[in-house]
Amino acid sequence: MAMTLSDLLAPVTPERFFAEFHDKQPLHVRGGAAKFAAVLGWRGINRLLDMTHIWSAHSLRLLMDGEPIPGEAYCTRAVGRDGTQVLQPEAHKLRDWIARGASIAMNDVDSLTPGLSSVSGALEDAGLGKVQANIYVSFRSHKAFPVHFDTHDVWALQVEGEKTWNIWSGRAEWPIAHPAFRNLGQAHHDRARGTLREQITLRTGDLLYLPRGWYHDALAEADASVHVTYGANAPLGMDFLNVLLERAVQDPAFRQPLPRQDGTPAAQFALTSRAATLGSKLSDYCRDPKVLEVLARLVANHRYPRPTIDVLAARGLAAPEEAAPAAEEGGFRVVAPGARPVRRGAEWVLRTGSGTLPLSPIEAEAAGWVLNRRDVDAAVLQTAHPAVDAAALLRRLAEAGLLAAA
Repeated sequence: MAMTLSDLLAPVTPERFFAEFHDKQPLHVRGGAAKFAAVLGWRGINRLLDMTHIWSAHSLRLLMDGEPIPGEAYCTRAVGRDGTQVLQPEAHKLRDWIARGASIAMNDVDSLTPGLSSVSGALEDAGLGKVQANIYVSFRSHKAFPVHFDTHDVWALQVEGEKTWNIWSGRAEWPIAHPAFRNLGQAHHDRARGTLREQITLRTGDLLYLPRGWYHDALAEADASVHVTYGANAPLGMDFLNVLLERAVQDPAFRQPLPRQDGTPAAQFALTSRAATLGSKLSDYCRDPKVLEVLARLVANHRYPRPTIDVLAARGLAAPEEAAPAAEEGGFRVVAPGARPVRRGAEWVLRTGSGTLPLSPIEAEAAGWVLNRRDVDAAVLQTAHPAVDAAALLRRLAEAGLLAAA
């Protein structure tokens, strides 16, 4: 699946976003339950968690009311598939902690599924920098993190449930991933957050954008809540310093020893004179067309490589005809949970946004069962209601806007 920045921001236009919000102020965009249905849902989360061999205590973290849970409490020491020792999560320990209300953080997931990757690509295609994503699963009244800021722009997509965010007035001045900003301590954050600017409840399909350094915290308002945070790391002035360093390596003046210091005024003068000379050279580099060309390429290509591999095409073979996306991905998400079949004489109908959907009695019973769930696929529906054409009914419900492909 493909996605663009326009898709993410709709109905806000990218032009308005860059003019009014980007690196300036937070933005909350309301969506519908179907907006991010193909990005992630409970079925996808369970599938990812089932892949126990890809997770470690570093990539899959548990937190309880703002405090990290030690990896030893939910992992076991195992030999990974590369032969190295690793702390690997154990399913029964995860279930126990989740039952107690622990939040789950699944790190570096931006390319694990087509849905997750589509958002990463949309942000990077818009020139917003290198994008990394984490999944956060939390439960009512249990907070994963205290008030804090991030060292990247935050794009939070609410994919399940609800979560209330406190957006504070304080903003750190363009922090970076450096100990000078990472080791400030919670007491500093509690002071620097400022006053409460606004409180926003994200519902399924909503998006929240926060500029880098903006103070925030969040708390689940539903029995269970899931959001995916995409961190966009734009190229910085610090990256330009690396370009200048590579240029300076080619200049003998930067490879020479600095004047030896013996405490005399002459030695001090020699050192300050050399510093002025080197500074002047750096200033010249900043106007060098070749250096600026390298800088332009750095900014334009500041993204993670996300290649696609088509095995059959690489062999010059025609790919087989693919199944419909819904069947391929495994099912649908219910996006109209309040809908219910009603009887009209001898017939049954479902009210939809565009009218009514006629149903046979067995379809009405099956549709009521479907709409009382979070998600469903044809195999599960067929098992529960063997007399109905499961695939056809799901397709009709989706065309009526009651389901979205997951």
